[in-house]
Amino acid sequence: MDHFLYQDGILHAEDVALTDIAATIGTPFYCYSAATLTRHYKLFSEALSPLPHLVCFAIKSLSNIAILKLLGDLGAGMDVVSIGEYHRARAAGVPGNRIVFSGVGKTRDEMRTALLGGIRQFNVESEPELRALSQVATALGMTAPIALRVNPDVDARTHAKIATGKKENKFGIPITRAPQIYAEAATLPGIQVVGIDVHIGSQLTELEPFEQAFQKVADLTELLRSQGHSITRLDLGGGLGIPYTRSNEAPPLPLDYGAMIKRTLGHLNCEIEIEPGRLISGNSGILVSKVIYNKQGEGRDFLILDAAMNDLIRPSMYDAHHDIVPVIEPAPGILPQPFDVVGPVCETGDTFAKQRDLPPMAEGDLVVFRSAGAYGAVMASEYNTRPLVPEVLVQGDHFAVIRARPTFEDILKRDSIPEWL
Repeated sequence: MDHFLYQDGILHAEDVALTDIAATIGTPFYCYSAATLTRHYKLFSEALSPLPHLVCFAIKSLSNIAILKLLGDLGAGMDVVSIGEYHRARAAGVPGNRIVFSGVGKTRDEMRTALLGGIRQFNVESEPELRALSQVATALGMTAPIALRVNPDVDARTHAKIATGKKENKFGIPITRAPQIYAEAATLPGIQVVGIDVHIGSQLTELEPFEQAFQKVADLTELLRSQGHSITRLDLGGGLGIPYTRSNEAPPLPLDYGAMIKRTLGHLNCEIEIEPGRLISGNSGILVSKVIYNKQGEGRDFLILDAAMNDLIRPSMYDAHHDIVPVIEPAPGILPQPFDVVGPVCETGDTFAKQRDLPPMAEGDLVVFRSAGAYGAVMASEYNTRPLVPEVLVQGDHFAVIRARPTFEDILKRDSIPEWL
């Protein structure tokens, strides 16, 4: 469910007409619904009750500080994969004891900054990282709480570029070697073992791969405890998918996901941490664009928009589908026609959809890419010297720009010309 619905023939974000936002700030722009973000966060938290738990929002999916503050004020923790994301979480007012630091390439400087600033735990991904963290923590006279990320060799049955739980993926340590590495961790100064971490991929549309992985984590927990380790937290990562189309096929609900967690891990008396990103942010955001031209080609027609692959790269990178709808609701009986929906960037890959059935559209008409809140704005670039897309947050009947569109002067002044030129 989201809060982007037609009212009086105009698509609204909650109670704000998208035409009003477009008239104020221009297009393209990202727009997020505070009500949808709030609802999706609460669905996860309620699904895990009464287990002790922390829902850590995966910042990599949507990193605007206003969004992080909204979720943090609701009680969310944050899952960060870089020190930049850590700084964003702290700037949003999230305390260090609700921030989990994941990622395969943490540097010593990043470790030092997080330890000094406050951190809930490091999800350690390799033996070299474990030893480096021990050295950094010891030098500071501090103790680093850790969970080792185990790779359970489970096929998430998702897109190859976002699968993380197979043995050929770069993430985590082989689960078969976990007892050996936990034994080493127990001997290292500056290290406190608190739990186990696992994450098998993104956009999963069924529960079976999760259950396979979590059962392996349950078995490992009991083994490690028998060897004297104190395992009090289980970090289960994220990955639950969202519906990108309006078909009847929908991924499992958070309620079903929570019930499965309770069934497989509830008996272990551990605090459960989960790191959803896409399911909280994906359907909470849209990208609004404008038709520049309706171009008639040889055997097909093109809708050329003012949004491009640098603004929303998922279709180009992942062959991802986003529903595309007009902001002005079509009149009853209007027959759709097939369009290739493309952007203005000088790349054939700058294509959002091929032969997509849409109502007839003309220059100046507004269109919306649904389900664009996750991995939309965060992956945008200034390719072709196109300014980054502004972001807008709507709550009820009002909206605010939470990231402004940079001017060309802003972009150009970042470059510098050497004196010898």
